[in-house]
Amino acid sequence: MIDIEQLYRKYRQGIFNHLYWLTHDPDLSEDLLQETFLQAIKGLRAYRGGSTVKTWLFSIARHLWIGHLRKKRLIVADADIGSIVVAVDYETELHHKEIIERIFTLVESKDDRSRVIFLLRAEGYSYHEIAERVKVSESSARVINFRTRKWIKGILEKEGYR
Repeated sequence: MIDIEQLYRKYRQGIFNHLYWLTHDPDLSEDLLQETFLQAIKGLRAYRGGSTVKTWLFSIARHLWIGHLRKKRLIVADADIGSIVVAVDYETELHHKEIIERIFTLVESKDDRSRVIFLLRAEGYSYHEIAERVKVSESSARVINFRTRKWIKGILEKEGYR
């Protein structure tokens, strides 16, 4: 049986950081964090272990964030935007469908390694986990992700997304 209190202590900060990275709003991030663990408690019986508990919890958090965006009518497409979000300084535009589609197009044009590192980081994986999966050093994973984000941000700025 899964001990939800132990999971909360272990993953609370990581999930909060990921939600804050997505929302740029500490209050909303805390609300979504609490809702994540409420949903996890409700869904414990349905959890079959097809993914790690960490992946399962981050997935719940991401879907709650997407649900929040839909409720606020900030997105209208059914695309899984959780895997294509980039931390840019333009919070308002981040939620618009047009910029999300552009980010997705840009990410898809990157080489496999850069794309995988970027998407895994967007999913909340640590650099250590990414390095193991992609077979690069942890510092290389950090540099590749930083450069990919900087590249995307630079293109978006040149294209007038402000």
